[in-house]
Amino acid sequence: MTAPAQPAPATPVPPGRDDALAKAATLIEALPWLSRFHGQTVVLKYGGHAMADHGLRHAFAQDVVFLRHAGLRPVVVHGGGPQISAHLDRLGVPSTFKAGLRVTSPEAMDVVRMVLTGQVNRDLVGLVNRHGPFAVGMSGEDANLFTARRRAAVVDGEPVDLGLVGEIDAVDPGAVLALLRDGRVPVVSSVARGADGEVYNVNADTAAAALAVALGAVKLVVLTDVEGLYADWADGAAQGGVISRLTATGLEQLLPGLSAGMIPKMEACLRAVRGGVPQARVLDGRLPHSVLLEIFTDSGIGTMVVPDEAAGAEAAGD
Repeated sequence: MTAPAQPAPATPVPPGRDDALAKAATLIEALPWLSRFHGQTVVLKYGGHAMADHGLRHAFAQDVVFLRHAGLRPVVVHGGGPQISAHLDRLGVPSTFKAGLRVTSPEAMDVVRMVLTGQVNRDLVGLVNRHGPFAVGMSGEDANLFTARRRAAVVDGEPVDLGLVGEIDAVDPGAVLALLRDGRVPVVSSVARGADGEVYNVNADTAAAALAVALGAVKLVVLTDVEGLYADWADGAAQGGVISRLTATGLEQLLPGLSAGMIPKMEACLRAVRGGVPQARVLDGRLPHSVLLEIFTDSGIGTMVVPDEAAGAEAAGD
C-alpha cells in the first residue's frame, strides 16, 4: 500500500515582508507623480514650526534632496520671523506689527537682513549640503532677483506706515535659472532691493509666489502650522474640516473672512495660480516629510488651489 503523499511544507514568510511590500506599494504609488514632475520646477516656501524644530528641519532638508535626486528642480524661499524677533529682543529693539506685518525701521531692517541672509539661509544651506553639494544660498537682493517698492497698508480705514516693508514689483529669475541648469538647489531669503536704493523686508509667502510665477513652476508649496485651510475657523479653533481643493475664484471669495495668519499664505496661492502656476498648496509643516507626501502620493495633504479653468476642464471630462 502506497503511503499518502505528504503536503508540501508551507513556504516560510520572510521576516519583515509586510513592511517591504508596504514600501514597494508606496514607491509604485509615486511612479506617475515622478513621471509627471520630472524636470519641473517646484517652489517651496519654508517657514513656521518646520523651521524651528530640529527634527523637522532635517526632514525638510531630506525632502529637498529627495526631490532633486528624483529629477525635480526644487527652489526654496524662506522667511525667519521667530529668529528675527528673538534677535531684536536680544538687542532691545521693540517689534511692532500692523496689518499682520512687522513694522520695519532702518535699525530693524539691518537685523532682518543679517538674520535672514546670514543665519537662517546659511543654516538651511548647510542642512541640505550634508547630503551633497546641492544648495546655494542667495538673497532676493542678489542679481536684482527681487525689486520691491514700499508697501502701503490700511488699518481701520486709516493708512499706516510699515517702514521698510516691501511689495515685489519685478522678478529677474536669471540667476536662479542658471543655478537650476547647473543642478543646484537655490535657497532664497525674502529680502529685496528697491529702485530707490533702499533694502526692503518682503513677506516670504509673497516672494515665493512671485518667484514661482517668474520661473514657470509647476507647483507652489507653502508650509504652515495648520493642516490647511479650514472650512470654518472661529475663536482660534477649527470648527470644520480642511478644505482639500479650491478654485482661484472660490478662494478669492473666502479671503476677506480668513484669519490674519492665513491671509498672506492664501493670497500667495491666489497670486501664483492667477499668474499661471497650475497648482498651489498650503500644507502642515509640522508633519515630517509633508512635502514628499504632498507631491508623491495620490491623496496629497493640505489645501490645493487651482485655476478656475482647471476645474472647468475636469467637469467637462466627467
